[in-house]
Amino acid sequence: MDQHDLHHEFPEHREQIHELKMSNAHFQRLVDEYHEVNRHVVRVEVHTEMATDPELENLKKRRLQLKDQLYSMIREAVPG
Repeated sequence: MDQHDLHHEFPEHREQIHELKMSNAHFQRLVDEYHEVNRHVVRVEVHTEMATDPELENLKKRRLQLKDQLYSMIREAVPG
């Protein structure tokens, strides 16, 4: 099973992720939602929770939307 937590997705931005989580409440809320959606996807994929194919697809789309938003915020915070 692929790892989709933010530190696996963006290992080169570990420091920026930590700093943003500490200083930006909106970023922290998005991170929390991302992890919640990701855990839900994993539970469905390992069959500990049931979902229809469209439900799973919607969860994966939401996870991707959140990841895109978070990445955009991370990139804006990168010095340089």
